[in-house]
Amino acid sequence: MDLVDGVSRGDRRAIARAISMVEDGDAGLVELSRALFPRTGSAFTVGLTGSPGVGKSTLASALVGAARSRGRRVAVLAVDPTSPFSGGALLGDRLRMQEHATDPEVFIRSMATRGHLGGMALAAPEAVRILDASGVDDVIVETVGVGQAEVDVAAATDTTLVVVSPGWGDHVQVAKAGILEVADVFVVNKADRDGAEGAARDLRQMIRMGPELEWTPPVVLTTAATGDGLDELWTAIEDHRTFLRAGGRLLELRRERLVHEVESLVAERLRERTRSALDADAALVDDLAERRVDPYATAAILVERIAGEPEPAAEPASGGDARGGAARTSGR
Repeated sequence: MDLVDGVSRGDRRAIARAISMVEDGDAGLVELSRALFPRTGSAFTVGLTGSPGVGKSTLASALVGAARSRGRRVAVLAVDPTSPFSGGALLGDRLRMQEHATDPEVFIRSMATRGHLGGMALAAPEAVRILDASGVDDVIVETVGVGQAEVDVAAATDTTLVVVSPGWGDHVQVAKAGILEVADVFVVNKADRDGAEGAARDLRQMIRMGPELEWTPPVVLTTAATGDGLDELWTAIEDHRTFLRAGGRLLELRRERLVHEVESLVAERLRERTRSALDADAALVDDLAERRVDPYATAAILVERIAGEPEPAAEPASGGDARGGAARTSGR
């Protein structure tokens, strides 16, 4: 498969085409995944999440610079919402990373999830594997917002950075969003502003009040626009990598993520087949609506029916390319 060879060589056009297949839910994705999967597992992944306006994109760009200064090849995946106008990814974040655009050892891509089964939470891991298979050392995954889907995507990485800024607001609301539960490193960005030390102090207090963990998330102050604190942040990331490698924690973390991803894929496929079965059986829906059969019995009928049917074959892929989230367990 030419596309697989191109991705494995780090060919930028091949990588872009492969990620577009992920976005579009292309039928050739199954074959592509099968071919690339044995070539993955070498890259280390870093997730960035946090409220809009905290400087995640600037921080991601600064992290790329920190990685490149250490001789590492880097890919950035900015997982964006789908534009209601074009159906494509919103590219504002990419514009902030133009200083790296001419570096052949850096690949930057914004990704929307126009047609992928399961949406963003399942599309992003596949895109990360494509970048992993291309031979990069680090994949940085940046998400927009702090909704559950965005948190799930950021947490599906080896190290998750939760980014806040001075005056980060009601910590109860932040805790509800779930980002405090997934953080491996807290970053107080825009630390040159008033209130940065107070924000860091509040975070450290919340960490102390929380459950005792194997890994205590450090709180690092940065000013990404000037590079201040970037060395300390990189050290915190490296320290977490060292922690994960000790005692097989990294392998276990990745194993659990893959199991959860498979569970989600199965659930999505069964959900689609269930919907198709209900659409095709108006009589069963009528029985349910008119109280002749209850929801549990209806579910049992559908489970038995679906279990006895082979899964539908994927439709032929169109185009040349196609020839060829559960709670996070960080080990802390």
